[in-house]
Amino acid sequence: MSLIPLAWIQQAAERIAPHIKHTPLTFDAGLGVYIKWENHQVTGSFKARGALNKVLCLQDWESQKGLVTASAGNHGQGVALAGNLIQSPTIVFASNHAVPDKITAMQQLGAEVRLVNGGYGEAEAAAITYAKQANATWISPYNDGLVVAGQGTVGLELLQDLAQNETDNWIVPIGGGGLASGIGAVLHSQTRHPSLIAVQSEASPFMHAIFHTGSQEGVVELESLADGLAGPVEAGSVTIPMVNRFVDDFILVSEQEIAQAIAYAWHHYHERIEGSAAVSLAAVMAGKVNKHPSVVIISGGNIQPEVHAHLLSVK
Repeated sequence: MSLIPLAWIQQAAERIAPHIKHTPLTFDAGLGVYIKWENHQVTGSFKARGALNKVLCLQDWESQKGLVTASAGNHGQGVALAGNLIQSPTIVFASNHAVPDKITAMQQLGAEVRLVNGGYGEAEAAAITYAKQANATWISPYNDGLVVAGQGTVGLELLQDLAQNETDNWIVPIGGGGLASGIGAVLHSQTRHPSLIAVQSEASPFMHAIFHTGSQEGVVELESLADGLAGPVEAGSVTIPMVNRFVDDFILVSEQEIAQAIAYAWHHYHERIEGSAAVSLAAVMAGKVNKHPSVVIISGGNIQPEVHAHLLSVK
């Protein structure tokens, strides 16, 4: 029994199909993994799926109030894209340390970006407060069943593309848990299913702490290449019980391991992936996942070009 009905995810797939891409799935024989390339998605990230599903479900009175969200950049792009479809203005609160190209991309999609001193947690708190005060419609990046259902469409595509090919693990990047929750709901709708492994940077292990101890209190956040996975999880998030139910193992990777995965994707596939997406590949390359074949989900490709170039130049 899933905490998100499979029907919600199937309906989401139909709803967002005209606006997204069915992204490629390839097999890496050397690593023994299938790779799902969501960096090919519109806006360069899987986040467009959840944002579109949520926004396209809004009532007219909700969309007319305008949309407010918080984002490291990818979810904000998705909300701005969806806002354009329903002609609703979008305000995105982001950290003043956010990736510059992600800020620019949100603005190019028509969003007003308001920078907040601090990290993602401060930006999210400011956005929630503003949405309440301005009576605007809050679009959470993860704490929303419709957003989770949209992210779960990645899982439906994987089942379709894998067909009868059996896999041992599906390896998913995790921050707030929307992607892991949606994919977990899809997997648990199957009679037999692979293990779901969540991966986060050891520099910002908030959901990891919640998963293992039930609390994120005292977690120290450091700067990370995986900017989209950083920051605390909203208290009472709908994703927390789903992550606890669906995730079978939770792995942390180092910044060096993330950097090596980014370089591998470029040198072997000429694929530009961001740090938040690279964590899943990093877990495999570092030997932290034992059973294969597995599925690795590359969640996005919106990395600052100068950062990418620097990582490729490091020997």
